[in-house]
Amino acid sequence: MYGVLERQFRKHLAEAERRPGHTGQNLLQILETRLDNVVYRLGFADSRRQARELVNHGHFTLNGRRTSIPSCLVKPGDTIAWMEGSTKLEYYKALARSIQSKAVPDWLSLDMQTLTGRVLAAPGPGDAESIINAAVVVGYYSR
Repeated sequence: MYGVLERQFRKHLAEAERRPGHTGQNLLQILETRLDNVVYRLGFADSRRQARELVNHGHFTLNGRRTSIPSCLVKPGDTIAWMEGSTKLEYYKALARSIQSKAVPDWLSLDMQTLTGRVLAAPGPGDAESIINAAVVVGYYSR
């Protein structure tokens, strides 16, 4: 669902186990706060795969610095914006016309005028887009 390969998924799982709290919820929080997922959730892309490609091509800044790493994790207070050169693309112009209909999760905010997003808080347990039984996933990988 998140487009993460096995090696990187195991890295995220190890990080989730190190954090205090429930490992399954921590894992979902890590997956939700990846930059490619945040770009998708803000409505800048139609799919996570497309969001990953947009980030890979360097179309976004994170806190004013250009980034091309889809797996970087965002935290509350971070700002995601389009690169100035990318705003001249036809894709950006079409997105600016059609973005008004997209719903943004409560833990994110979107400025419709400048098409910049902001992380307001860490995603909660119910903020994952689909129903995933995280306990089963953690149980499978803990063998």
